Amino acid sequence: MRENKDPNIDFVILWVDGNDLEWRKEKARYASKKDISDDRDFKYRDWDNLQFWFRGIEKYAPWVRTVHFVTWGHLPDWLNTEHPKLHIVNHKEYMDHDDLPCFNSEALEICIHRIPGLAEHFVYFNDDMFLLRDVLPTDFFQNDLPCDSAIMNVHCCELDIGGTLCNFLNIGIINRYFVMKDVLKNDWKKWFNLKYGLNMLRNIYLLPCPRFPGMLMQHLPNSYNKSVFEKVWNLEPNILKETAHQKFRSLQDVNQWLFKEWQLASGEFVPRSCRKLGTSLLVRDTDLACNIIENQKYKMLSYNDEEISDEEFADAKEKIKASFGKILPEKSLFEK
Repeated sequence: MRENKDPNIDFVILWVDGNDLEWRKEKARYASKKDISDDRDFKYRDWDNLQFWFRGIEKYAPWVRTVHFVTWGHLPDWLNTEHPKLHIVNHKEYMDHDDLPCFNSEALEICIHRIPGLAEHFVYFNDDMFLLRDVLPTDFFQNDLPCDSAIMNVHCCELDIGGTLCNFLNIGIINRYFVMKDVLKNDWKKWFNLKYGLNMLRNIYLLPCPRFPGMLMQHLPNSYNKSVFEKVWNLEPNILKETAHQKFRSLQDVNQWLFKEWQLASGEFVPRSCRKLGTSLLVRDTDLACNIIENQKYKMLSYNDEEISDEEFADAKEKIKASFGKILPEKSLFEK
């Protein structure tokens, strides 16, 4: 296994304080009835567990060069903004002026390559993705290429939830530039790789498709080369600009997975097993999530919110915090 020629790897995370009254006022000024997808309250609930994200980074990924913390302008009260590895990024620093203010995470994500000082190799996290054990640079990049799993998928759509058409738009762009049969023939060792386990059968079953039907997206941190963002933006500036200009999610959006799929279709990746690396759970799986956290069964865990009652949320919140507190009890230097 070869190390990266460039050892510098950054982490990027987007964060919003849904309780910020000024943010809520500005959001309400631009919102309309068609923006119902972003008005679901659970999307902005405060789990009060971000400190464990930073504790995990400090303990389990001390090699990271810079953490780019992207925000509308608000910050957690406890955050040590003087930490030498922390770069606070306001939306204004990398989004075009005519695209602001922006409340659309998909728009913010597709522009992150413009963050000042961002390394060529970076890992993008949602704020519900946590490290539970030591991770190495080679978990994310090998030989200067992102590590990933090339697995095809058939997408299903829900029209009442904004943004779900992203998968179709993303793969449509991929099929504009890549011929599936050629990709599978030229990089067959990467697409039919035993590291994918039973998921490799998806690629076998979908071989008769005339073009890529879609790609399986695991809800885990994604490794990216910044140059891929720049390449796709140069090729498809109009559709990307259209998404960047949407202040709220819309059915016409593409998202960051477009660049992930480009890396896969172009062969610019190293195969890995995501299943061994981490798993993704919903709030309904809180007890299982707590067990995974406390026993550190994976290197990473994505714990996703969903529509539950306030009582269920309060119970889940305390359980998750207690579990994180068992493996990460001490403050990090990212905290005051």
